[in-house]
Amino acid sequence: MRAARRWGLRLPPMVWDSVLPALLLLHIVSTRAPHEFPVAVVLTAALALPLVWRRRAPLTAFGAVAAAAFVQWLMDIPLPADIALLVALHTAAANSGRRGTLVAGAIVEGGALLACLRWATEGAFLAPFVAVTAMVVAAAVLGVNVRTTRAYLAALEERAARLEQQQDQQARLAVAEERTRITREMHDIVTHNLSVMVALTDAAVYAQHRSPDKATTAMLQISETGRQALTDMRRSLGVLRTDEPDAERHPLPGIAQLEALADQMCAAGLPTRVEVRGGHTHIPATAQLTVYRLVQEALTNTLKHTPTGTRAEVRIRCSTETVTVDVTDSGPRPQLPGATPSGHGIPGMRERSAAYGGKVQAGPLPGGGGWGVHTRLFLGSSGAAAA
Repeated sequence: MRAARRWGLRLPPMVWDSVLPALLLLHIVSTRAPHEFPVAVVLTAALALPLVWRRRAPLTAFGAVAAAAFVQWLMDIPLPADIALLVALHTAAANSGRRGTLVAGAIVEGGALLACLRWATEGAFLAPFVAVTAMVVAAAVLGVNVRTTRAYLAALEERAARLEQQQDQQARLAVAEERTRITREMHDIVTHNLSVMVALTDAAVYAQHRSPDKATTAMLQISETGRQALTDMRRSLGVLRTDEPDAERHPLPGIAQLEALADQMCAAGLPTRVEVRGGHTHIPATAQLTVYRLVQEALTNTLKHTPTGTRAEVRIRCSTETVTVDVTDSGPRPQLPGATPSGHGIPGMRERSAAYGGKVQAGPLPGGGGWGVHTRLFLGSSGAAAA
């Protein structure tokens, strides 16, 4: 049975549509008297053969069957092939709209009325008319159900395809966001630590003959800065496991690590003072990391672009809903009119701050007495949703 079913599914639809016309013609050939044979065969063929093309042109096939049925009624020859009208109506209802279904149903119902008026036995009109009407309604309803089911399945397929496309787009966006995050982290880590290491190396070279102890201290700080950079890079790339010793020795940097950052900058030649007001224990780790990276990038820019003797101040204001970050320095940064900073530092700071609904303001301080960076992070629902 399974083999026969698979074989049957491979056949073209037109082969199955030819089965009913063949059976109707065979019935006429085997049951009609010789003198009725020619007319009955012609009418049966006119009624049944259009069903072979009913899937390709449902309304045309229905019109051909209806015309043949009307000719049959005019010739007053009842035939079993009249069932072709119901099949054609079912196909028309399954492949046309509401208007086409109503028109086809009205035509078949009119034909049923005419057939019952002519061929029903005397005094028995109502029963056959009700029976034929029920068959007409059933054929039309079944056709409408097929059309509705087909449309529903098509809508489901379209929705599934759209969801798959949306999931693919979301996956690509997630990959792009992750790449952006890693790029931003790598920029902050590499730029800051390399700047500090370069400054410490210059200091060690300068002090190696005059003060060997200071040169040794600077070299040790270079080594520690390099190890810290490697640890941060491994963490950002997601390959540092929680069971490794470095995971506990180097926790995720936050507001509490700003003092160590200031000491590192002081060792590199940028005296830095950190002032934190308000408790920060309630601030999420991701927000604290954002604050740390913002301060780190601002201090790195100061170290790279200001002369020796510049001093920097970091002021953090923590509240229940916001964290305000101010980083200022005393070094002059002359710029040409209309010039814009190059590189990824300030754009990266803007992206980090925007994740918490903040805006970065970076520029010369009033009076030309240094440079300042200001932003405010919002820890409420909007900022958390953005993050």
